Amino acid sequence: MFNKLFGKKPDGSSEPAEPHQRMRAIEGSSSAETAANMLTAPTALMQLTYEEARVVVSYMQPRKYADGTTFIKEGDTMDTGFMVLLLDGEVTIESIVVSRTEAITVTVLGPGNLIGEMGLLDGEPRSASCTTISDVRCAVLTRSALTQLLDDDPRTAAKLMLAVSIRIANRMRESADKLKLYAQLTQAMQQEIEKLMH
Repeated sequence: MFNKLFGKKPDGSSEPAEPHQRMRAIEGSSSAETAANMLTAPTALMQLTYEEARVVVSYMQPRKYADGTTFIKEGDTMDTGFMVLLLDGEVTIESIVVSRTEAITVTVLGPGNLIGEMGLLDGEPRSASCTTISDVRCAVLTRSALTQLLDDDPRTAAKLMLAVSIRIANRMRESADKLKLYAQLTQAMQQEIEKLMH
């Protein structure tokens, strides 16, 4: 059932050629419905309507990762052109911070979360490593599939890219807020140290 998430062309290949074939291929698939619902959730891209999410899902490919698989590696420059929507299972996001040699866990993500959307858009080196902590089922959107979506349905592709951009902007704002708080704490600690020294 999961392998049929996005359907097959009549000739047996995995990618339907025409947009209407793609939509027909996911018709009646509970996995495709689940993926579309997850895409419109606050943890993913809630700016998309359900119908737009179904169109995006029709361009995605199903993938499974076994427990303990690192499918995105921090610093990787070769395999950056994809974004993952988690359908089942959990993934740790880990990063090596300055002056450390071992990765620390930044967060744990579960179903409905997106991973790797910055790499999908900019192709820059991966900023963190992603490792499964259970068996994972996911849907993957590659940069080439996004390009095809742009050709086939520019409006939905533009709305998808806007939703991804808003998501990235929100994360950047959160990071900036955390950095300000860190700077304030550092300043307060410095003042306390100076008081103790005098």
